[in-house]
Amino acid sequence: MKTAILSLCSLVALTTSVFAYGFEHFITRDGDRLMDGKEEFRFVSFNIPNLHYVEDDMEFERVMPFRMPDDFEINDALETIRQMGGRVARTYTLAVFKAGEPANTPKYVVGPGKFNEEAFQALDRVLAAANRCGIRLIIPFVNNFQWWGGAAEYAAFRGKKRDEFWNDPELIADFKKTVHFVLTRVNTITSVPYREDKAILAWETGNETMCPHSWTHEIAAYIHSLDANHLVMDGYNTTVLRDETIADGAIDVVQTHHYEKDPREMLSHIEASARKAAGKKPYMLGEFGFIGTEGVRMILDAVLRERLSGALIWSLRYHHRNGGFFWHSEPSGGDFFKAYHWPGFSSGEIYDEKNLMGLMRAKAFAIQGQPVPELEIPNPPVLLPIEDVGAIRWQGSAGASGYDVERAESGQGPWKRMAQNASDAEFQYRPLFNDDSAEIGKEYYYRVRAVNSSGTSQPSHVAGPVLVKHRSFIDEFENDSKILIRSNKLYLARNEARKYKEDIHRLNGDRNEWLIYRVEGPMKACKLYSFFADAASDLTFAISADGKEFKKIATQKTDFSAGEGEYGYLRPILYTLDSFPENAQFLKIEFAGPGSLSRIEIQYGQ
Repeated sequence: MKTAILSLCSLVALTTSVFAYGFEHFITRDGDRLMDGKEEFRFVSFNIPNLHYVEDDMEFERVMPFRMPDDFEINDALETIRQMGGRVARTYTLAVFKAGEPANTPKYVVGPGKFNEEAFQALDRVLAAANRCGIRLIIPFVNNFQWWGGAAEYAAFRGKKRDEFWNDPELIADFKKTVHFVLTRVNTITSVPYREDKAILAWETGNETMCPHSWTHEIAAYIHSLDANHLVMDGYNTTVLRDETIADGAIDVVQTHHYEKDPREMLSHIEASARKAAGKKPYMLGEFGFIGTEGVRMILDAVLRERLSGALIWSLRYHHRNGGFFWHSEPSGGDFFKAYHWPGFSSGEIYDEKNLMGLMRAKAFAIQGQPVPELEIPNPPVLLPIEDVGAIRWQGSAGASGYDVERAESGQGPWKRMAQNASDAEFQYRPLFNDDSAEIGKEYYYRVRAVNSSGTSQPSHVAGPVLVKHRSFIDEFENDSKILIRSNKLYLARNEARKYKEDIHRLNGDRNEWLIYRVEGPMKACKLYSFFADAASDLTFAISADGKEFKKIATQKTDFSAGEGEYGYLRPILYTLDSFPENAQFLKIEFAGPGSLSRIEIQYGQ
């Protein structure tokens, strides 16, 4: 039965004629309880802010971090929620065009009453997948903040100020055009109108809106006038419920957000809100987080004890289509917390990711009155095409804690395991495996299996034959073990990762600092990924055959900067060296100013 459910959730290429509905009922409310038919509906789960709109595609050579998720990514996200017993996911808001952004920045709303069909087809895919996976969605309409476009951008369309969004009749009418477009849309995959889609638990007026209640009431009533099936939740930003929200007949569900640094203060606010909502409205935690695992345990115990309808922690990121995961540092979390990855990895040890994910899963089943089931054996990963045995990638499997990489000289085997329980969460936006034992001139076949505590998956499909043209020496700077010798003031860093495209392993240096690498064969080519705050900072490169006499070598430098953006991004600079003389086995790198090295790849061998 588990296998059958998993297969349905993972199935991507569905057509309308075979579309499988996952729900019998809309979620309704009875007093202060959410109901699924005659059963009370409660949940512990995650916000997935990039479920319908990717903001974190931080691959080094990619300038635009925003894009739409594909089917693999959407299914991985919702399959993760299913495995964790979550039942519900909250998206973020519908992105609005912002003046001054690059013209190729994708958005949902591009003007008053003007919408991006490609973006909404991504939301169509999310809803189709939610039905297949049995996950309900909470969808907020507008963001209070400018981050990816919200209230201020609606006002800017008309040359007005942000605060006018909440009162100006023209701006309210513009926003209602968005609400109308969404509620009357027919899903291009399922052919189901949004307002008839049972996967939607509730529409939320907005994210952390700071508005007069009159705006909330008018928008909530307008949603109900178009959609008689779905609940409406107030998106007002508060830690303790407003009395007018509870009293408003147009509001069905109430919620609070919590980022208090002291969990005891957070608990006090939640208990106060629970007392206000008791017997009147279903109450849930729309967002909470940036506290330790024991703090989360205390809050979730209160959610169960006080009979809240649900709780959604901030936040989850899913697998990337090119391998590994999406990453998101949380500046508001004190440069400490990051978005969580299932089932938890050593890379998240600083914020206790493995135990936190286990706790979330235990509470997700506890709130349903169910025992925690064993983990399912993960599905096989999808091995991506291999051009270089030094840069092997695969699309990860939800729930896998590691991967075994197997190699053979024939497509039929015999297979030899080249990596055991390799993590796809150690390095950010990088290839996942370097076969540094491959012999130059030979051809190999590869396959990968996913692993977790319940067992090992069937193998992926086979990729190959792959001709080995060189070997690869790779240093990700998780430590200094691969450096032959270096100057004294170089140091490893992992803080402020957001500025470095989420790279948590870097080597920092300043003017006249240096390091030397040695490889076991003549160098053929080299790539060095780096970051600089100052355009005048630079690196110089020199090579040697004996490690004593060095000669400078020319490099090509490519700048992938797109500006400082919302997070103060540094300049990503890629140095490429591809004209080595014979017998160069030593490479010296010297800093001309402050900078950070992110990754080096040296291709070598006869």
